[in-house]
Amino acid sequence: MRRLHEDWVWIAVVVSGIVGIWGLVLAVLRRRPGRAFFVGVGAAVVAILVQVALGLVLYADPAWREVVDGFHVFYGVVILFTLAFAYIFRAQLARRPALGWGIVLLFTMGLGIRAWTIVAG
Repeated sequence: MRRLHEDWVWIAVVVSGIVGIWGLVLAVLRRRPGRAFFVGVGAAVVAILVQVALGLVLYADPAWREVVDGFHVFYGVVILFTLAFAYIFRAQLARRPALGWGIVLLFTMGLGIRAWTIVAG
């Protein structure tokens, strides 16, 4: 489980980074995102949620809880709050979806990288 959590971070980070940049490019070019973009957003959000869920499963193990740094867990919680706020403000995101989701996904990508650097040292 730990190995999967360590490897999955790259899937979550890369997918959210690619889709986030895609969103910003669409926003700068003032193009409406198509279905493919929203499928990408869904894939990125699912990848992030899988990563957080794996972390929660690991954190439930008392032996793992002693090993993990508190700031690593903090960044996972901030990622969850970011996605929750994106859901809560989905009506506002719908006005300029490419820009909104681009920023949200790049922000979560940065949080994921930061969480990884804490563990990697």
